[in-house]
Formats: sequence, C-alpha cells, structure tokens
Amino acid sequence: MKKVLSVYLKPYYGRMTIGFFIKFIGTILDLWLPWILAYMIDTVIPQQKRDRIYFWGLAMLVCSVLALVLSVLANRMASKVASDVTETLRHDLFARIMGLSNAQTDSLTKPSLIARLTTDTYNVHQMLGRIQRIGVRAPILVIGGVVVTLTLDPVLTLVLLSVMPAIIFVTYYFSKKSIPMYTALQVSVDRFVRLLREDIAGIRVIKALSKMDYEKEKYDKINQEVVNHEKKANVTMAVVNPSMNMFLNLGLVFVVIVGAYRVDKGYSEVGKILAFLTYFTIILNAMINISKMFVIISKAVASANRIAQVMDVPEDLLLQVCERLAEDSAYICFDHVTFSYNKTEPNLEDISFSLQKGETLGIIGATGAGKSTIAALLMRFYDTDHGNIYIDGENIRAIPIETLRQKFGVVFQNDTIFEESIAENVRMGRTLSEEAVQEAVVHAKAQEFVEEEGRGYENLIYIRGANLSGGQKQRILIARALAAKPDILVLDDASSALDYKTDAALRHELTQYFTDSTKIIIAQRISSIMHADAVMVLEEGRIIGYGTHETLLETCAVYREIRKSQMQEM
Repeated sequence: MKKVLSVYLKPYYGRMTIGFFIKFIGTILDLWLPWILAYMIDTVIPQQKRDRIYFWGLAMLVCSVLALVLSVLANRMASKVASDVTETLRHDLFARIMGLSNAQTDSLTKPSLIARLTTDTYNVHQMLGRIQRIGVRAPILVIGGVVVTLTLDPVLTLVLLSVMPAIIFVTYYFSKKSIPMYTALQVSVDRFVRLLREDIAGIRVIKALSKMDYEKEKYDKINQEVVNHEKKANVTMAVVNPSMNMFLNLGLVFVVIVGAYRVDKGYSEVGKILAFLTYFTIILNAMINISKMFVIISKAVASANRIAQVMDVPEDLLLQVCERLAEDSAYICFDHVTFSYNKTEPNLEDISFSLQKGETLGIIGATGAGKSTIAALLMRFYDTDHGNIYIDGENIRAIPIETLRQKFGVVFQNDTIFEESIAENVRMGRTLSEEAVQEAVVHAKAQEFVEEEGRGYENLIYIRGANLSGGQKQRILIARALAAKPDILVLDDASSALDYKTDAALRHELTQYFTDSTKIIIAQRISSIMHADAVMVLEEGRIIGYGTHETLLETCAVYREIRKSQMQEM
C-alpha cells in the first residue's frame, strides 16, 4: 500500500494538490449554504428588505452553482489521476510478471497473477478515486460542519460531538478487522479462477470421461469457499453503516429535543435550528461516505499487498560472471547438469552432451523422462541445480536473458496460437518482411491451407486456434519458429499432429534450408529423429542411450523396444 502511494502517486502530487484545493473550495461553498439560509430566516427576512433578500438569495444560487462546477472539475481530475496511476501500475506489474522466472510463476500461479493484474489493480483504482473525491470532501464536511455549528449553537454542537467517538471507533475497528478477511477472499478467488480455467480448457475430456458430476462437486466446493469468505467479510463490514446510523439517529433525537427546548426558552432561533439539522444531515452523509471509503480502502490494502508481493519478488535469473570454454569447444554443451522442480527428487540427473554448430539432436523417451526440461534449461527458464550449460563457449548464466532467447526459434508442447491473423501469428511482433513470413510458411508446409483461406495470410485465427485443425496449428507454430532463421531451433513434440508424409517433408526442409541452425528435436516418434546427427534416449531424467539411430538399435534396448512398438503401429 505504502509503495503504491509513495512511488506511483509521486508524479501526480502537483495535479492532486490542485484537485484537492478545488475540491476544498467547492466543499466550503456547500457548507456556507445552510449558514446563509439561517441568516436569511433569522435576520434578513424579519427586516423585510427585498434588496437584501434578493442579494442573499443570489449569493446562495452562486454558491450552489460554483460548488457544483468545482466539484465536477475536481472529480474529473481525480478520475484522470486514478486512471493514469492504475495504467502505470498495470504496465509495471505486467512487465514484472513477464520478467518472472518460470519457478516464480509456478510459485505464484498463473490465475493468481491474472487476478492481481485485473481485480487487484481495479481495487487500487477504486481506492485512489475515492480518496481524492470522498477522502477530501467528507472530512471537510465533518470538520467544517462541526466548526460552523459551533458558531450557530455551541450547546447543540456538544450534543452532536458526544456520539462521534462511538462512530469513529466502529469505523476503525471493523475496517481493520476486514483487511485479512478480504485477503483470504482474494486467495480463494485465485483458486476458484484456477479451477475454472482448468475445467473450461479440459471440457472435452471431462465430457468424454463423463466426469461432469465430479467436476461440479469440485466447483461447488471452491465456490462455497469463496462465498463463505465473501459472507464473512461482508457480514463484518455490514455492521458499520447500521451502527453509524444508530448513533447518528440517537444524536439527531438528542439535538431535536435539546434544540426545541432552547428555542422555547429563547436561547436559540428557528433558523439556526433548521441550519443545524441540515448540517447534521450533511455530517451524517459524510460519515457514511467515510465508512464506505474504509471498506474500499480495506479491499485496496489487501490488493496492494498482493501487488507488492509480485513487485518485490527478487530478480531470479541474475547475470553472472562465468568462465568461457575453449575457442574450439562445441556450440551447445551440457556439462553434468542436474535439476529438480521441487528441489527434492531430480527431474534431470548428470546430463552431459555436446552439439556442433548446425548439428541436429533428437531426444526421445517416455512422458516425464525430462525431454522438455532440457529445452527449458537451455533457454534458461530455470537455472540448473548443478552443472553448467554453454552456448558457443559462453555459460548461459553470463548471457543477458533477452540476448540468449533471441538465438532461439521454438515450438513448445501445447503452444499458444493467438487471436490474430496468420501473418501476425508467424511474425509475433518481430520486424520480419512479408517475404520472410511467407517463406517460413512454405518451409513449414503450411502454404497450401493458408492460401486456401479467403484472406490468405490476413485470415483471422480464432482464440486458441479454434478454427484450425491440430496439424494446421502445429504448422503455423513451426512457421513462427522458422521465420527469423534462428541460431538454435527447438521443436518440442512439434510434429505429433502431423502425418508421416508431412513430417518427412518438414525434416527435408530443415535439412536443406536450415543448415546453419543447430536443431534439437524432441519427439515421441522415432521417424522424426532417426536421421539426426545424434539421438538421446532419456529415462527418469537420465541418459540411457546416446548415438546415431543405427548405434542405438544395437546398444539401447529401450530404443529398440520403442522402434518395435512403433513399427507394429504402422
């Protein structure tokens, strides 16, 4: 919370000061209106001087109009500041999220990060707007109202002030109590969003396995958890307004009784009592607005703390000073690499291999063997627990992240197709010419179906590629990876949805036109990697076979078994 106020509001202090001043003047004008009315009733009207009545009537009109104009102007300035601050906050938060390592993203969870970018920033935006509007006006109305009533009737003012301590206590106590409740609510909302995303993404599997009732039970359970947290927080804060109304109504009763007595005894005047009741109503509404503001602040504090949690996450993948390998070393080198996601059981253990520039490495193994982890470590999505990885003789820890990843063209498992044109999905914001995009599409064997579409390369792809087949999506993804002619090409199960003919044609393109690219092909089919310069067989995170296709057929039983089973399938 303090970070949001100190860092993000600082550039707007000048604008906020002007807005506060305008709001202050407008509020003071509003406070003058009941006083003028009392003066007219008790002093001006009894004199029966029309010019004075017109003058003070005009004064009330001018004050009303000016108060309205100034209030609208101040509110617009407040809204602009709140929007600008939130825009900057969202920009920085998004940039920080993009800079998180995969381990940090896994820890914070994607649904939670989405919630912090949306719900939490919205809560902060609401708070900033309310503070500038109600946070200035309401206290001025309360304090100014009390000051003015002191000039009208000090005795009645003391009656009013007698209920103020109880009101302040109720507001403070319950607002403070609600902050951890709103924090717990947002945590449960994160879990709710995560489950919802999983169920929507896997709806076909859920239906195919007739697990709708099972998922409904899970959904109902987490939904009930959200509702319970929401009820707890709202029930707690629901005490505030009724309690304030009770104390203020008691104060109003006392004021009416004491006021009637004082008018009857000649200690006060009717106009003053009417003005006092008006001020009492103003103070009442101001106190209610203050209580509402505390509710919003409670939510915003919880949200700001969650945002700060992300912003304060330390840089994980820091640039390090490391020794280079000899000039004649391999282009890619894994040197006794060990890695674990959970830091208990290794997902990769003692992995060593090397590739020369332009060579192709095929990686095969059972699901969970660690194939994709090798690609993730090579691109430094994670740091190794032990051992080192080198590219062109330089430790990847010594290469700036952006420079490192510019070397790659990559297709991940279940990679993302964006709701953009085919051309933009291939280009991905890079400065690539139309010729480069079209050439990549040709190499990826996607030209035929792309040009069949009505608008060709400008044809819009639906979200998650809903209007494309599995094979078409994979070919667009491969074209994206090839478009910039990368130094290192990583294809992680990129041909699983391709028929054998298209797969073979793609391998031919890679061999003929991407000779300078060092290629790592992760596949389930031996046919996709059998022509590679070297093939690595992984089992439970360890290398159990390494060599050419022919060598592995002679030396690796697991490789032979995979080939045998796939030959039977064919």
